[in-house]
Amino acid sequence: MTEIRLYNSRTRQVAPFRPIDPDRVRIYVCGPTVYDRAHLGNARPVVVFDTLFRLLQHVYGAERVIYVRNFTDVDDKINARAAETGRPIREITDETIGWYHDDMDRLLALRPTHEPRATDYVGAMIAMIEELVAKGHAYAAEGHVLFDVRSFPAYGQLSGRSVDDMIAGARVEVAPYKRDPMDFVLWKPSAPDLPGWDSPWGRGRPGWHIECSAMAHELLGDSFDIHGGGIDLQFPHHENEVAQSCCAHPEGQFARVWMHNEMLLVEGKKMSKSLGNFFTVRDLLDKRIGGEVIRFVFLSTHYGKPMDWTEAKVAEAETVLLRWRGLVAGIEPAQSPAPAVVAALGDDLNTAGAIAALHGLAASGDAAGLLASARLMGLLEEGAGGWAVRSVDSRTAALIEELLAARAAARKARDFARADALRDGFAAAGLIVRDTPQGAEWEAGPNFDPAALEALR
Repeated sequence: MTEIRLYNSRTRQVAPFRPIDPDRVRIYVCGPTVYDRAHLGNARPVVVFDTLFRLLQHVYGAERVIYVRNFTDVDDKINARAAETGRPIREITDETIGWYHDDMDRLLALRPTHEPRATDYVGAMIAMIEELVAKGHAYAAEGHVLFDVRSFPAYGQLSGRSVDDMIAGARVEVAPYKRDPMDFVLWKPSAPDLPGWDSPWGRGRPGWHIECSAMAHELLGDSFDIHGGGIDLQFPHHENEVAQSCCAHPEGQFARVWMHNEMLLVEGKKMSKSLGNFFTVRDLLDKRIGGEVIRFVFLSTHYGKPMDWTEAKVAEAETVLLRWRGLVAGIEPAQSPAPAVVAALGDDLNTAGAIAALHGLAASGDAAGLLASARLMGLLEEGAGGWAVRSVDSRTAALIEELLAARAAARKARDFARADALRDGFAAAGLIVRDTPQGAEWEAGPNFDPAALEALR
């Protein structure tokens, strides 16, 4: 079995991954708050952990891996959007979840095993809060319930911070009902015009942090294998998850391995609306940048490093994918991906190293191995190359047909050098050719260069 080694943000070490139960490998990833389109930064963890999901399925078997990614559908941002637009909250969240699915599908991300909505698990959240209060880890005050951070001595270990240092340097909500400035909200009261549920502390709604703890416990149990998310969630969200989960269920370990992907930049700068470099995934798709291209750009940088989105990387990704699609046209994938690609992914999800191995397969002419290995990474999927289609004029179309006929004649004459030269020339010109039982089919990719075909005559 392929060994997988992962960097654990909690221990700050790379170590062999050993699932609690190899027949039930469990992973939880924090999902979106559904009030607007997913931006490019939201998409990076989707691609990162989708690739991990695919690797775990390959190693342990698809039916043995349980992947949970939630939807936060109760939140102040959602309430604000409803007040701003006058639309019902459920209508907004349903629409946004639909957008999210459409966009992430275009990035070739597999749907997780479970996609729980927070509002379906409020009962479990209330039960967990009651448990924390009963065990002395939480207290009620003025309609709120707060977690007592000082009751959990290990608080801060995940993010590597001390509570006293955090208080000295942090901007925390100052409220008279808090015993300690670092205590955080588990439950808060709701006004009549806001979503609310009946609870022992009055009508209210859950805090953000308790949502993931409750959903993870309900779907994955007291202990599970991997918890993932963006580095921006490490503190306070993930730190708070650890505290409340370990205190409510001390018999378990909560997540054994923590994985965090680094931030995303755009042309070397932090993405922001004020800089004019803020993009949603839909913005890019509408500009005819293919979802496969976006995925390739993400995978070109290791998840543990900041990723710089640039126009040059997009152009390079289009060129590489177009060439690879030309190489694998009409080819059946190998029965299994190349060991070098699997080994790179097993080395702390080294996607950049895996792409280097894909380049090696392409250079060696192993089209079947390239196709099987790329698909392990969610690339070169059948039907996903629509971004590569471009129209051509009748003169160029006639030249293409002429060259295809020349290639067929070369093959018939067993002049394989000429046939291979034409094949390589097509790929270099950005022409995608597929051999079918009915004959050769072709389409022009985004970097199609008709002038390059003239030299092939």
